[in-house]
Amino acid sequence: MPNLSMSTTQPAVEEVRHEFLISRMTEHDLLEVVEIEERSGLSRWGWSAYYAELHGPNRDFMLVARPRREGEVMSGSVVGYIVARLVAGEVHINNVAVQENFRRRGLGSLLLTQIVEAARLTGGRVAFLEVRAANLAAQAMYEKCGFRPVARRRNYYSSPVEDAIVMSLIL
Repeated sequence: MPNLSMSTTQPAVEEVRHEFLISRMTEHDLLEVVEIEERSGLSRWGWSAYYAELHGPNRDFMLVARPRREGEVMSGSVVGYIVARLVAGEVHINNVAVQENFRRRGLGSLLLTQIVEAARLTGGRVAFLEVRAANLAAQAMYEKCGFRPVARRRNYYSSPVEDAIVMSLIL
C-alpha cells in the first residue's frame, strides 16, 4: 500500500480494516445508503442519484462498509459509505456517512483512505470535499487524514442554510 501521508491515522485505519469489509456499492445497497444519508443530515441525493452514479464512469469510487462479524447490526448490513468522482486528475468526495452507532471507530477514515488510494492509483493528483462549517467532528477527521481547509463557500448548504468549508489533499 502506498504511503498516504496519513501517519497519525494509518495505524488506526489498519486496525479498523479488520473489523469491516469494504466493497463496491451495488444497486442492492441503495436503500440502506439512502437511509444512512437521511439520518446523517447530508445534502439529499436520494436513490435515483446514487443509481445514476452506479451506471456512470465513477462507479469504482462508490464504496460501502459492512461489519465483518455479527454484532450490533444484522450481518451484511451497510453501516457506512463513500461516494466520489474522479475527473481530470481531481477526486471530489461527494458524500461520506457512517451509521451513528458505528461513528468514532475510524470507519470514516478507512472509507476515505480507500478512496484516496484508489484515486492515487488511477492518476488522481488532488482530492477535494466540502463539509458543513459547524461539523467540527468531520473536519477533525478530514484533517487527521491529511486534508486542509482551502476555502469557504457562503450559504452552500440548505436545510439549514450553512457555509461549507472546502478542504483538499494533494495526492
